Amino acid sequence: MATDTATPVATTTRGESTRSASFDSRYRLFNWICFGVLLVFALMWLVPLGWAIDTSLKPNAETTKVPTTWFIENPTLDSYRSTLQQGDMPKWLASSFITSAAVAAGTVITASMAAYALSRLQFRGRQFIFVLILAGIMIPGQVLIVPLFREMDGLNLLNTYWAVILPQIPTAIAVFIFKQFFDGLPRELEEAARVDGASAWHIYSRLVLPLSRPVISAVAIFTFIWAWNNLLWPLLVLTNPNLMTVPVGLATVQGTYGIRYADVMASSILGGLPLLAVFLLFQRRIVEGIAGTGLKG
Repeated sequence: MATDTATPVATTTRGESTRSASFDSRYRLFNWICFGVLLVFALMWLVPLGWAIDTSLKPNAETTKVPTTWFIENPTLDSYRSTLQQGDMPKWLASSFITSAAVAAGTVITASMAAYALSRLQFRGRQFIFVLILAGIMIPGQVLIVPLFREMDGLNLLNTYWAVILPQIPTAIAVFIFKQFFDGLPRELEEAARVDGASAWHIYSRLVLPLSRPVISAVAIFTFIWAWNNLLWPLLVLTNPNLMTVPVGLATVQGTYGIRYADVMASSILGGLPLLAVFLLFQRRIVEGIAGTGLKG
């Protein structure tokens, strides 16, 4: 009897061990596949960056050699010196920081308020308005350039910071991200606040926003980066050299002095260094914001 009882137990144990080993092997295989995909995407991003750095350190004569090569015969920083001498990088950096920070702050404020209304307040046409906002995500920004330019011209705002800032603040995708996050917040907290006599504004400003720091950080950082990299719109509305942003200033220098590949790469790297600093300083916030938004959505 003891032998008969032990046999099923041993069989069950061996079966569980086999299933566990099979699961572990599949799990390791999945991890290796994910690692391979991430490695491919990392190389797709790092190789162009490495090529830009390599080209920026070459004399302009070497950049036109055929076939091209990674090897640098005579490394030099002349491209960086010429870019800094031909333009006014401190003013461009200041202009880019002012406009990008203002756009990020305006987007966070307006998008979070709109998202709170769509997520928590009950009013007629709420779903229809949300559908319109979602439809706005699918409209290319280039379609709005002419009407926005005429609007800024009619308001006499051309060649001012306001012409760069105001049209970039309304962002449909930011409203959508905030709404997805707000939908996941416990409603019991708001009900308790209402019992204590809190108004909708107090609930939004003193309860919801403090709980939304991860998504606020993510939206603010991505909006800042997008506004910093925006070339087309500032190029259209700014002609004053003292107001030019980094992309506009670098494009103007390249157009004035001619396009040289080493200078173009050096300009791109100089323009991207502040964004790299922002990412390194706030990368934890970016990850928390993306993860939090996904979990709450």
